[in-house]
Amino acid sequence: MTQVPVLIAGAGPTGLVLALWLTKIGIKVRIIDKALEKETTSRALVIHARTLEFYRQLQISDDVVKAGFKFPALNLWVNHKPKARVQLADVGEGLTPFPYIIILPQDQHEELLLNKLKELGVEVERDAELADFEQNEKSVIAKILKGDGTIETITTDYLAGCDGAHSIVRKKLDVGFEGSTYPHMFYVADVIGSGPALNGELHVSLDKSEFMAFFPLKQTGHARLIGVIREDQKADPKKDPTWEDVNPRLLKEMDVTIAQVKWFSKYRVHHRVASHFQKDRVFILGDASHIHSPLGGQGMNTGIGDAVNLAWKLGEVLKGNFEERLLSSYETERISFAKQLVKTTDRAFRFISNDGPIARFVRTKAIPLILPQIFKRASTGSFVFRTLSQTGITYNPHPANSVIELQTGDRLPWIASVDNFKFLQSLDWQVHIYGERTIESKYVIHSFAWNDEMKEKRLKKDVAYLIRPDGYIAEIL
Repeated sequence: MTQVPVLIAGAGPTGLVLALWLTKIGIKVRIIDKALEKETTSRALVIHARTLEFYRQLQISDDVVKAGFKFPALNLWVNHKPKARVQLADVGEGLTPFPYIIILPQDQHEELLLNKLKELGVEVERDAELADFEQNEKSVIAKILKGDGTIETITTDYLAGCDGAHSIVRKKLDVGFEGSTYPHMFYVADVIGSGPALNGELHVSLDKSEFMAFFPLKQTGHARLIGVIREDQKADPKKDPTWEDVNPRLLKEMDVTIAQVKWFSKYRVHHRVASHFQKDRVFILGDASHIHSPLGGQGMNTGIGDAVNLAWKLGEVLKGNFEERLLSSYETERISFAKQLVKTTDRAFRFISNDGPIARFVRTKAIPLILPQIFKRASTGSFVFRTLSQTGITYNPHPANSVIELQTGDRLPWIASVDNFKFLQSLDWQVHIYGERTIESKYVIHSFAWNDEMKEKRLKKDVAYLIRPDGYIAEIL
């Protein structure tokens, strides 16, 4: 048997970010994946600002932004006609170093993460599947099934299940995965074509019965298409839907010509949250612990948030800086957000995809009228951005108290005038003082001359803030 501090099952973005953060802070990992090769289809597309902030801490944000495509605008179509346009470029100006949305197909995203991990001396072990595990007070004993049929038994201090919606880790832990499946059949396709909906912006069709969306990709004329396949659209109701069931509607309703379909798939959308994210020395993250509608591009970003939250805590415990009970805060903090997210996306998704008079009114009348007005107003536009970008996530149990001044558990606000986020690249605890204050601490202290921007972002003058490795406020001193 071999020994490794952390075994990671699953090499999607969640598992890769967990491995990257742990390796950066000096914790050895093994990361395995049953797939023979990395993802080759685009799957998840959207990278939000909070993820980019984490990537800046890992010193990879520049590469991600360079490889990706900044989301410029959203166009709403109703009954075959464009009805509204919402400018999204730099909508989060002043809130984050990344006031935009990045589009980067998952295969390219994973390739970048894999290369960064390889530079640190860690490679994903392919064709290797977690077959079984058991745990005791001191370790986890895991069995890894190799492609040649052999089984390797290893011991690890902790096991992280990043193995997707059908997670073996979650099933072995025997935790609930409550929720349900939406009744509609959805499709997703990566296409090359021409037409008004392939102009490099997001286009969403909200007609009387369902929705359809074109997500822009970096290359001209390339897009990700997502929509609903109605039973009355299918050429043969007894067979699975194909591209030919979709294409005629595109030509008719969106005036789009598709020259090439690079990838087409159908799927059912689920919304579920695991009843627990941890049992003793075993954790589940990403799709293994929560799945929901693709609305807002939240899934992958939430999994990466899980990875960062768990990574620094595992590091502190394995280094002996904290007692093991710190790890229980992973579930407390992340399950709360997952439940809130699933509830919110479920409610919005039903309005967008369901039939019925109320849903049709919201889809075809209310949304095209209200959404542009929301983004025109600075206060409501920034609120929507903070929600979508996940920069508004707080671990403060009483978030209403943060309206006036920051509280423990809130994300440290970005102060553009001094770029206080650059110091977070240490991936370590630190103290920030905004104003003048003399204080002794075992952590590095960063002091900033007081200015009006700090006041506007609810910081208190001459107060010391103890900042966690993930950029949240741990204590106000």
